[in-house]
This record gives sequence, structure tokens and C-alpha cells, in this order.
Amino acid sequence: MGGILTKGDDSPLTSAPTTKLEVKILEKMRKRESKGTSMKSFNTILLKFPKIDVGLRKCKAIFEQFDEDKSGSIDPKELNHCFRKLEIDCTDEEINDLFEECDINKDMGIAYKEFIVLLCLVYLLKKDSVSTHSSSQMEIPDLEATFETLVDSFVFLDKNKDGYVSRSEMVHAINESTSGEGSSGRIAMKRFEEMDWDKNGMVNFKEFLFAFTKWVGIDDEEEATEE
Repeated sequence: MGGILTKGDDSPLTSAPTTKLEVKILEKMRKRESKGTSMKSFNTILLKFPKIDVGLRKCKAIFEQFDEDKSGSIDPKELNHCFRKLEIDCTDEEINDLFEECDINKDMGIAYKEFIVLLCLVYLLKKDSVSTHSSSQMEIPDLEATFETLVDSFVFLDKNKDGYVSRSEMVHAINESTSGEGSSGRIAMKRFEEMDWDKNGMVNFKEFLFAFTKWVGIDDEEEATEE
């Protein structure tokens, strides 16, 4: 998910984006990282979990509205309707690229968790293009605050501001908050492994988002719905 590994100037290995959309996401994240972060520690992120959880679950009503055939996933046509209704300024090509990027199972359907990740990527890419004046019914302003917290969390973890979180950066972030605890290294490694889907040692923003939805319990809700 993080692309191929290449030599980089800031670290021994850098994960190179493999699609045009990944390039755009990386560029936007690096630009955002240049502004810094309000997060002071990994514990600061942990303390925000309950509020993030509430914010992400507000996506559920939006997801259910645009899952027009009630299939449990949003197809390309439904996603196009969603973007038009929410007045998100994206071309058809950009919508298709986002769909392909977030359709992890390649089953031509965006599930609830994938929809959350997709909207957060849209926030990062199109922050200045999202019109909220007529979409209060969708609670877009509330979602934007949640998505900004997620972006801010990623920026905190990415110490060298290259657009990726490395294993050493994750260990460093958790060790800062749990100094003296022998289990901190194991916790850091477990968290990192949950993010690093392709096992290339580097985590991009999309991988981080999928892991974060699991950390706050979105996976549990999906499983309960399926049962």
C-alpha cells in the first residue's frame, strides 16, 4: 500500500508512491507537515480517541444515505452522487481515483470503514474546495474537525516530515510517552505492524487511517452490523 522502496536523502529507505493520487496525497501531507502540529505526545493522541470515535461515527449517516441500494457498500455511481450532494469539488477522474485507492478488496464497493478513509483523504486533498454552506445537514464541519485531528496526529508521528511514518519514528513517539516502561517497545511495534500493511517499513497516510479506524473500534461496529 505504501509503494516501492527507494533510497532517500532523509532516511535509508523511502516508500515511493505508485499512483498519481498517492503522489498528490504525499505532496499535500508534506505541505501540511511544514505547518507543524498541536500534538505534544502520543498520550495526547490517545486522549482524543473518544472524541475521534464520535466524529468518525457521524460518517455512518452519510454512508447509509448514499448506499442507495442498501447493499452495505457504495458503488462508483453512488459515490459520484455523494460528492455532488456534498458539493465536494472533484472531477470524475479524481472520484474514480479515490474509489480505486480506497476499494481495498477490489470488489467495486466502498464499505463503511473505507468510506471514512476516503472522506479523510478528500479532506486532506480538497480542504479549501469543500463547500459547507449548504451541507450542514451532512455535518461536514464536524467531520472536518475530526479529520484535522487525524492529520495532526500523523504529522506528530512523522518526525522527519517526509510524508511517511517509519518504525523508528513510531517507537520514538511511544517511548516519549511511556519512559521507563519495559512494554513500550512492544506496544510501539504492535501499533506499527497494524499500520504497515505491505510490510515495507514505511506507513503512508492512508495506511495510518485504516489502522486508526480499527484502534477506535470501527471494525467492531462493522462486525456487529454483519452479525
